[in-house]
Amino acid sequence: MAAIDPNLYARTRNHLEGAVTGLSPYITHGYVSLPRVHELIERQTGRALGPQDKLFAEFGWREFFHHVWRYAADGILSDMRPGLAGVRYAGGVPQDVREARTGVPVIDEAVRTLYRTGYLHNHARLWLSSYLVHWRKVAWRSGADWMYGHLLDGDLASNHLSWQWVAGTFSAKPYLFNAENVARFAPRRWHSGQTEVDHGYELLEALAHRNGQLPARASPRRPGPVPEPIGEPPLWAVPPESMFNIRDQQYAHAPLGGSEPQEWVHPWALAERSSATLRLGVLHAEFHRLFPWSEVRWRFVLTRMRAVCDAIVWIDPQAAQPPALSSMPGIMQTSLAPGYRDLEHREGVQVIPAPRLLPDPGRPCRSFSAFYKDATARWVSTRTR
Repeated sequence: MAAIDPNLYARTRNHLEGAVTGLSPYITHGYVSLPRVHELIERQTGRALGPQDKLFAEFGWREFFHHVWRYAADGILSDMRPGLAGVRYAGGVPQDVREARTGVPVIDEAVRTLYRTGYLHNHARLWLSSYLVHWRKVAWRSGADWMYGHLLDGDLASNHLSWQWVAGTFSAKPYLFNAENVARFAPRRWHSGQTEVDHGYELLEALAHRNGQLPARASPRRPGPVPEPIGEPPLWAVPPESMFNIRDQQYAHAPLGGSEPQEWVHPWALAERSSATLRLGVLHAEFHRLFPWSEVRWRFVLTRMRAVCDAIVWIDPQAAQPPALSSMPGIMQTSLAPGYRDLEHREGVQVIPAPRLLPDPGRPCRSFSAFYKDATARWVSTRTR
């Protein structure tokens, strides 16, 4: 937090080596909320941070994606609008992409960085997703699920709606890039001249709207060494036993007795303890079967959950003897994730809203501009009262 400079961020954020905040894993998993981040930035910089600032607008994009998720629910997992007419997409991410051996440096570097760090700069995410959807004709949902599993900061709304924005199913047109764009914003090892991304935008636009083979390269490069393949880290629907033994955790740690409400803490609400209330970390098998995580992300979440909770319970409705949370009343921060949101409907559960920076417009907004105009006007109004 102390290193954030909103002005430097605005000038350099598009560059892979720019002054981005690196806060996204902590915001995604609720270590810190956007209102708290905003408060701390204003305090340390000594100036107001508002809608005119690029960093504030990026916070707005995160809240916009969650706004769409609240209204569309699981609809964000399917096309939000018709895609490119007549274009056929295949399921599954190609093996050469998974092994970072496409021979296109920007793609291979992005995959290697994703596996190594669990993080990608936003520009690298856009380049990788655009390549898969428009060059390799991979269905956006296949690519989105794959990337989500490896991201430490994987946010279902931000990730999947961004992939739809690239594909043209949540935007007016598909997102495309070329080698010149990469050279402008990425370090030299990412540069991809004389590869299949080295074309003008007119040709790339035609590529996005067609099926079949890639067009001939404008200036084929000389054959070079094929990159050594790398192994894709496995994705786990159940945490590895080395860090979480479900047979031990499933029943023994459910709190018993008492009449005070217990707080149920899910993986997106991992804030510091604010009271003496008993805190029970909950992991719901239904969600993780649909969206498995890398070992790195499981460790990130479980380490934090153990630090801020009194116990952890694995909930699996399909188990022969599914564990009961407890007969005590519960308090839970709202969650939109499949499985986790079902907990809100259990008898005796008090749901508290997740912290928000911007007021919700109170009606579904399909575009960021409409959402941001309405939400920031409401935000300014509350600040000036």
